[in-house]
Amino acid sequence: MKIFLDTANINEIREASSMGILDGVTTNPSLVAKEGRDFKGLLKEICSVVNGDISAEVVATDLDGMLREGRDLAKLDDKIVVKVPLIKEGLKAVKCLKAEGIRTNVTLCFSPNQALLAAKAGAYIISPFVGRLDDISTDGMDLIEQIITIYRNYDYDTQVLVASIRHPIHVVESAMMGADIGTMPFSVFTQLIKHPLTDIGLERFLADWKKVQQ
Repeated sequence: MKIFLDTANINEIREASSMGILDGVTTNPSLVAKEGRDFKGLLKEICSVVNGDISAEVVATDLDGMLREGRDLAKLDDKIVVKVPLIKEGLKAVKCLKAEGIRTNVTLCFSPNQALLAAKAGAYIISPFVGRLDDISTDGMDLIEQIITIYRNYDYDTQVLVASIRHPIHVVESAMMGADIGTMPFSVFTQLIKHPLTDIGLERFLADWKKVQQ
């Protein structure tokens, strides 16, 4: 499974990239707004750091606006994947952009029916939001399992990107189900590395080594 960071913070991206395990980045208008930087300039910097797909979202909700923004974003770098919302006009945009060779990430997916339509429209990536479903007392991982089953049944090429990941268990379950990508905040990414037994074991090793050196 590919590991993506869901962030627009260049310092977090550089840190994860330095470990050699970062496959891509997803951004959205909220994440970009937190950084207080020029959107296109920030995207270019992210592309210079990460050797993988970088999702950049349109803010228009009409077809012409989404196409205009999508084309503009795609010109920034070959790594850019244009994020569009899973609405009727968004599906139209996916079809048009694919015909032009522009890859899309269809976001805000909350049902298997939506995922099926996105794949049929030609989405490069589908982004179901598991954490937000959990928030309303629904098991978000059930949706991931349903989407993966549907896509395998019909050999769709659309990649399943598990979004709105809230904790490491979401990551483990995504990988066990065979999701293509998991995108997560930097805080969750760092939790994947940590384990209390690792810390305890290292502490004991170092303490024993100190005795040897005395």
